[in-house]
Amino acid sequence: MIKTTKKLKTTPAKTEVNKALPAKAETEKVFAAKPAVAKPVEAQLIPASKPTPIQAPVVLERKAAPKNVVSFQLVKPEAKSVAVAGSFNEWKPEATPLVSLGNGRWKGDLNVKPGRHEYLFVVDGQWLPDPNAKESVANPFGGTNSVLIVSA
Repeated sequence: MIKTTKKLKTTPAKTEVNKALPAKAETEKVFAAKPAVAKPVEAQLIPASKPTPIQAPVVLERKAAPKNVVSFQLVKPEAKSVAVAGSFNEWKPEATPLVSLGNGRWKGDLNVKPGRHEYLFVVDGQWLPDPNAKESVANPFGGTNSVLIVSA
């Protein structure tokens, strides 16, 4: 038996596509439908025996150990300000003020390069040699400078 087919005006590919798509009215109904509402989930609380502390990340820095740190100390109960100036800081007292420790004691720590250095304390604007210096030399201003030797 032979079947005859009648040709349609549209091609079979277009017909299949048209059949796959819903009609315009149906499409509008689909998009107009209300969105589904999610059901709430019941949370479970688990009591903790101890609160966990929040820790900041640990940052490790490797700092070079200070080399040739010299501690300058002076006892001057009447002093209002004390600094040290010498060949190690270009004779600038403002570069190295000492800190009052109370009871007339003053102290300052300074990183000094190895070598032989001359210095003076500057107490309330007056330049004075270190009374505890092991060595001193005459300076060009008619006074004496204290000598500090820093080994490598």
